[in-house]
Amino acid sequence: MISQHLIEQARGRIANHVVRTPLAISTSLSERIGAQVSLKLEHRQLTGSFKLRGATNAVLQLSQSERDRGVIAASTGNHGRALSYAARVVGSSATICMSRLVPENKVSEIRRLGATVRTVGSSQDDAQAEVERLVAEDGLSMIPPFDHPHVIAGQGTVGLEIVEEMPEVATVLVPLSGGGLAAGVAAAVKAKRPQATVIGVTMDRGAAMKASIDAGQPVQVKEYRSLADSLGGGIGLGNALTFPMCKALLDDIVLVNEREIAAGVRHAYEKEREVVEGAGAVGIAALLSAKLAHLKGPVAVILSGQNIDMTLHRKVINGLI
Repeated sequence: MISQHLIEQARGRIANHVVRTPLAISTSLSERIGAQVSLKLEHRQLTGSFKLRGATNAVLQLSQSERDRGVIAASTGNHGRALSYAARVVGSSATICMSRLVPENKVSEIRRLGATVRTVGSSQDDAQAEVERLVAEDGLSMIPPFDHPHVIAGQGTVGLEIVEEMPEVATVLVPLSGGGLAAGVAAAVKAKRPQATVIGVTMDRGAAMKASIDAGQPVQVKEYRSLADSLGGGIGLGNALTFPMCKALLDDIVLVNEREIAAGVRHAYEKEREVVEGAGAVGIAALLSAKLAHLKGPVAVILSGQNIDMTLHRKVINGLI
């Protein structure tokens, strides 16, 4: 488990490198469910997603020799962008390994930040295998996208901010993939507000953490193209942290389909005036789908990212997807 103390330390460490994102009341969603709903606007983070928190916390704790060798990670896009940004800040270099399923807009942004991009295979597992090969051959410093104590602690700072701004929070909806954000947020929220419910929300196709928790151990899943592309990928068969933390700390996991994710993206744009990617909209999607029975308020919904291809966004908004 990652302690509250480690999350508090992470907040102090990254304070000058990330922004404290707003927690804004959603009138439309509050009226819809009959309880106060606030949106944690983490998609407004400097690199367009929460990932900058964990990547920065990890990079800042590398030794100078580790920075000099360069950092490397597998990514579905947002971690790669965050790690590339954080590495550049400390004068290091970044290599990001991704599968062919990662959207081109995310790949091009990582290249713009000066990182070396390696496209390998058709799954996150394929990309991770390439990472491990390069670590062994070239001595690069690996910073995983989720199953790493410094990364989890950095993501947990989102939870600290939610509880501080909404002390009576009863339910937190958090996008769930590899579990770095969900584990960190759940640890932070429950340390301050143990009676609060933390619910992971993910897509219904290739939901690796849900499948693993159901199986009682990390399992591999097939990866599919999804509007919530950032939630794709496995959790790693050797997962040491996020699997046990999510299993212990999440009160429920809700699955949403592609139609519901698209509805969440449209709602964010039309009602909240926010551009949010599919993965960032799954919490809204869950509320709109009425899959959350007996929901207690106040509710905090984390909008985790905004890095959607804008051509795709226009199609979603126009009802073409």
